[in-house]
Amino acid sequence: MERINRPGPETPVSNPTTATDPYRPSSERIRSAPTTLFGQLRHLGPGFILSAAIVGSGELVATTALGAKAGFVTLWVILVSCLVKVALQLEFGKNAIYTGIPTMQALNRLPGLRFRNTHWTLWLWLSLQGLKVLQVGGIVGGVAIVLHMNFPVLPTGVWAALSAMSASLLIYKGYYTWVEKGALLMIMAFTALILVSLLLLQQTEYAITADQLAEGLRFSLPPTAVGVALGAFGITGVGGDEIMYYNYWCIEKGYSAYVGPNDNTPAWAERAKGWIRVMYLDALCSMLVYTTVTAAFYLLGASLLHEQGQIPDGYGMIEALSRLFTATLGPGAKIIFMIGAFFVLYSTLFTANASWARIFGDAFGQFGWVRFSTPAERKRVIAVLAWLFPALWCVSFLFLQVPVLMILLGGVATSVLLIVVVWAAWQFRYHQLPASLKPTLFYDFCFWVSILSILGVGTYGIWQVL
Repeated sequence: MERINRPGPETPVSNPTTATDPYRPSSERIRSAPTTLFGQLRHLGPGFILSAAIVGSGELVATTALGAKAGFVTLWVILVSCLVKVALQLEFGKNAIYTGIPTMQALNRLPGLRFRNTHWTLWLWLSLQGLKVLQVGGIVGGVAIVLHMNFPVLPTGVWAALSAMSASLLIYKGYYTWVEKGALLMIMAFTALILVSLLLLQQTEYAITADQLAEGLRFSLPPTAVGVALGAFGITGVGGDEIMYYNYWCIEKGYSAYVGPNDNTPAWAERAKGWIRVMYLDALCSMLVYTTVTAAFYLLGASLLHEQGQIPDGYGMIEALSRLFTATLGPGAKIIFMIGAFFVLYSTLFTANASWARIFGDAFGQFGWVRFSTPAERKRVIAVLAWLFPALWCVSFLFLQVPVLMILLGGVATSVLLIVVVWAAWQFRYHQLPASLKPTLFYDFCFWVSILSILGVGTYGIWQVL
């Protein structure tokens, strides 16, 4: 593409719609944050989108397989994994609120090596996206496989094409409210259906006992389960991709616009603290959702498959679990589980398309390949990318036809991206955060626990591959 000449990412663009553009905070949209719990709950939303993105093939396939391998003993690892990583998400969300800058523009302003006037983190991110295309292509394959299991009248390839096309139709207009409501609907569906599946399990010979739950919460780790535990930590909870997406949803929800431009006044600091508290609640609620669903999948694997020594490969896990539900509770239970499995996978495809259209549009704007600076330009770029990426994911699945391997290859890129996210979050916290927004010592403790945990697991993941 032809490079667009522009003075740099910080150059303001004069446009009459600036006052209503969430990506360009202005004094005209300033609003104090709600102080009551009910008022704060009314302003949640970005976390819903994040939860829908997180709960995908990792929970449905990998987490269930971990439960099948290790039994109940590593349940605590799953819970801790979902809890400790959220601090980095909070740091990215805070940066979006007090700067009004989305992820790729924020990375492009960090100190360090640059190539062609663009920061090295953006080039590294771009170099890994080929593997990420394969990963989401695997998700498309998963959706198609679930649909083919239930409606075999159409081949898997046709279902893959229909799934990708539907994701484009739902996302291409780029409306934040539609993405938020769609994500919330799917979260409610898969959470309810998976929890119902777990409750139905209690009526069978595979019912989970209090002793088994206690075994999983003893914080013990047998030597034979160390590898499984590290794998569980790496694949559950919020990941590098979701952390990078969170900025866009916080901005489009209006958090940054409500705070307004930083004028270094106490009033600005008070507004920023208020909306940061709302963002904290949003992140906490999303964490509760994906932790609950992740634990439910883990318990399904540990109870249904571990004692039998069954560890099906890849998406064979869905068929194995659905057969067990049918054998123990009848065809109706299988339908409930399969509907839940569909929503889990499709929610990832839906939110991935919305998130990719934004983060790639932002990145391409920083490379100078497109314009992403005004609402009209942004909407056009999002619309084009919302059709392009699902088509690319679908083609990658149809060409390779190995969805599980495709997802695992994307996991390699995620391990590298986590290290980039850690470095950026450290820069945000200690070099960009205004002094008036300095957090508590407890927050900093959680922040460093998150950093050290992710660095350890990311390094381990890369070492395993090499």
